[in-house]
Formats: sequence, structure tokens, C-alpha cells
Amino acid sequence: MKHIIIGAGILGAATAYRLVQQGEDVVLVDADFQGKATKAGAGIVCPWVGARKDPNLYELAKASAVDYKALIDDLRADEAGETGYYKCGALALANTESELEALYEEAVRKREETGFVGDVEKLTNSDAQNMFPPLQDDCSAVYVSGGARVDGDLLTQALVRAFVNRGGQLLEEEVELESRDDEVFVRTRDGVLDADRVIVSAGAWSKKLLEQVDVSIALEPQRGQIAHLRAEGEDTKDWPVVLPQSSHYMLAFDDGRVVFGATREAGSGFDYRLTAGGVQEVLDEGLAVAPGLTDATLEDIRIGFRPMGPDQKPLLGRISSYSNLIVATGLGPSGLTIGPFVGKMTAKLAIDEEVAMDLTPFDPLRT
Repeated sequence: MKHIIIGAGILGAATAYRLVQQGEDVVLVDADFQGKATKAGAGIVCPWVGARKDPNLYELAKASAVDYKALIDDLRADEAGETGYYKCGALALANTESELEALYEEAVRKREETGFVGDVEKLTNSDAQNMFPPLQDDCSAVYVSGGARVDGDLLTQALVRAFVNRGGQLLEEEVELESRDDEVFVRTRDGVLDADRVIVSAGAWSKKLLEQVDVSIALEPQRGQIAHLRAEGEDTKDWPVVLPQSSHYMLAFDDGRVVFGATREAGSGFDYRLTAGGVQEVLDEGLAVAPGLTDATLEDIRIGFRPMGPDQKPLLGRISSYSNLIVATGLGPSGLTIGPFVGKMTAKLAIDEEVAMDLTPFDPLRT
């Protein structure tokens, strides 16, 4: 079968890679838009503690976290290069004894579902600071050894590299959709392409693209401003990811880089600007958690537009009005956690294989 995938972010690239692994004929199309969420993001793969209360989203995140190792092993076998994935553990911070107990019980309960959670420990402030030295003085933490981090840009580059090495075709341009009867076609600068499956996975730009063939989805861009700091002279490789009692997060990479994330600016549209309030928010939140980074070098603040669906769950499924159209987008703030696994499910949809998960909650036409 021939497949055209529009969008080479984490989801589109993962879908393309999984399809070429199956020997499929795939064209991956990508436009150079400012503010791609994957390129800006640094990801935490740790659904074992935190704010995912929706059971469908948690089941998806759990399956994704468990599947990550197999994906990284495949990319390593394909000599795809660095992915930025590393199992460094996670610290879920607590400000009170009751918060600490609730986090611990949650992690222990989830460890009964899967051993990928790893070790679960309650830590004093001193113990937590031994693991993450810049940490604040007035918190305790639950440590979960199964937490991991990932560099979204590196992982996507590795997926695309492996895809091309396996014979996939990469087309770098902005395209349009056209329809005739019950099929969707892709117009490029060189003409119109047809395919057995057209997969729209263009992140926050998917809505505008689908409107060209009269398909309406509930999707909006949400701006995130993400700070990248340099902790000079620090060996940050084994610092765990940090999950405070908020929507913000913190993680370190092995080159002294520490990331503070991120604002969640609804109603932003595609306004690609750093704002005084956004920068202040992300720095204030980060330094409140890790005041030891006050003198770190502020190297970069990145902007990404998250594709936000109506309930923070992905939009994934076939569009019944067309015989060859699949929508895969709307990963919201969970893109780097669930993107590779949603891509695996999308690839199965494309070749009519059974998907071992009920996709009804992810109906792309829900409102």
C-alpha cells in the first residue's frame, strides 16, 4: 500500500517509521512552520505519578511508556543516532505529608499493574537534593526509578533518519489537500499525489489542512514557552526529572542543560512571540523549585504550539466520509510521552491491523 503522512513531528515520524518497518511505501511530508511542538519540547516519560486523571489517557500513557524501550532498541539497531532518551528516574515533589503519602500510594498502586514503574521510595528533602542538587529546601519527594526523559528534537530526527534509511521518501514542503468523490489527494508543488492512505498528522496545523476537504476537528494551538538553562560545571546526566505540584516540570540532560517547562497559553493562536509574562512565569516556577539554578546561564527560550483537542486526549481515527483519510493529532501536553505509541497505533490503522485499544475515546470528530 502507498501512504502519505503529512507532518514529521513525533507522531508523524513515528507512524512513518513503523510503516516502513512493515515494508510499506511511504511518503512523509513536512513543512517548515515556526513553533513546532516537538522541536521545542523536552519530554518526560513517567505516567506513574502526576496529573493524568482521565483513565483512557492514563492507559495510553502507560502503554506508551512501556513500549518506549522497544522503539529505542529498534532505532539503535537501525543506527539512527542519538535519541535523547534515558531512564533517569523521577522525583514527584510534595509540600505536605499528605501529598507525599498520596503520591507514594499512587506509584505503588501503579507498580502492581506493571513492573516498568520500578522502585518507589519516599525521600526526605536531603535525599532528594542528593539526587537533584539545586532543589528547594522545603519539600519531600517520591522517587520512581522507572521515569525517563527524552529530547523531542533528537528523537524525531532519529525516527526520520531511520525512515529514510529504510527507503522512505521525505518531501519537505507545504502541501494542500483536495478531494474527489470519497478520496483525498495531496497537492504538492510538482502535482497531485494519490495514496491508499492519507494520514494528517500536522500537529496544531492539522485543523486548517483538514478544512480544505470539509473536515472539521476541535483542535486549537496552545503556546508553550520553555526555558533552557546551562548549569556550568555540573554533571547533570543522572539528575532525575522533577514533577512539582503544578503543570510545570523540570528535567536535565547530560550536557549540563536544564529545562524549565512550560507555559500553557490557551487562545494564543499561532502568535510566535516570547512574552514578558510567559518568560517570567516559566522562570519563576522553575527557580521556586530549584533555586540553586539562579546563577545558571539562560541559553534559550523556545516556543512550541501544542495541538490541543477538546479534552487533552489525542484525535485518532479514520474519517468515515473518505475511504483513505486518517487523522492523528491532538497530543497536547503529552506529545513526547505518547507520540511514539500513538504513531504505532496509527500505522496499524493504516494497514488495517487490529489496534489493541478501544479508539472510541479518541474519535477525531468528537467535540
